[in-house]
Amino acid sequence: MNITASAISLNVPDPQASAKFLIDHLGFEETMSADGFVSLDRADAGLTVIYLRTGLTTFKPKSAAGSAGDGILVVFVVDDIDAEYTRLRDAGVPIVTPIETEEWGERYFQMSDPNGIIIQLVQWV
Repeated sequence: MNITASAISLNVPDPQASAKFLIDHLGFEETMSADGFVSLDRADAGLTVIYLRTGLTTFKPKSAAGSAGDGILVVFVVDDIDAEYTRLRDAGVPIVTPIETEEWGERYFQMSDPNGIIIQLVQWV
């Protein structure tokens, strides 16, 4: 098997709001969109982020068509966690977990997008 790309697809009430959050604050670019669908990429992220509007009839399987959010962390590793924390905090981004360092060397903070998806930035120290 040869995996050529990776993506995460999240069901949210307002895909455009979550997409705007990643575009405005984390430098993603919209690559495709349609009614209820937005696909975002960032060349250095190695991951496509897709937002689907909750309740789309095209979502399969229907048994898994609920809202994303509970227990989901979308995590990106960065080079300078302290600079990113300051930049995003000063921009008014909702920080839900202030910056901290775990005993195993993970320095991170968490923020919430407009649909309640938790985005975590991490630096290994």
